[in-house]
Amino acid sequence: MEVDPEGRLRDPTSGNPIASIRFATFVVLKTMDLPRSFYLLVAAAMACTSATPSSTMSNQDPSTTEHINNPYYSRTDTAHLNVSDAEWKRILPDSVFEVARHKATERAFTGKYWDTEGLGMYYCAVCGNALFRSDSKFGSSCGWPSFYEALHPNSVRYENDSTYGMQRTEVLCGRCDSHLGHIFDDGPPPTGKRFCMNSIVLDFVPDK
Repeated sequence: MEVDPEGRLRDPTSGNPIASIRFATFVVLKTMDLPRSFYLLVAAAMACTSATPSSTMSNQDPSTTEHINNPYYSRTDTAHLNVSDAEWKRILPDSVFEVARHKATERAFTGKYWDTEGLGMYYCAVCGNALFRSDSKFGSSCGWPSFYEALHPNSVRYENDSTYGMQRTEVLCGRCDSHLGHIFDDGPPPTGKRFCMNSIVLDFVPDK
């Protein structure tokens, strides 16, 4: 093996530069007295290392990548979370934190899902808990995404809410206890319920 004045490896037979260090390594090995099976193994390993990167990340659900800095976000783990508001404040965007932990309400007709159509699943934007199927979503004039039933009985939980001089039933995520909205008795059949939710604390993932 020869090295030219520019420091490039050259084939001693042709004098041409060797462009790839992998190829140079293979040439060096080839000059050694080793079994043919060894050369084939080395060639295969080199081919694998030079392959293009996996497309796993490029195909990853964008809704999941949005939560890459949230260690509590999971669409498969259903274990109840006990996370302090201070920790949630550190992790969540301010707008999500205000609704989820301080029980704020986004303005009607401004949320991204209030009139969304299409089949898919709605998850908690705070922890990834599965909340509603799109099949239970219905058009409502209230200006917030509305559903007539939760995915599972334990997907959500309820608390009495007597704020603002009203008696209402608050709906919270069954996994992380984040505020989602309220439930009313003016929904369509078969339940007659209306889960009036804040879009900002929901993630919608369309069916594939």
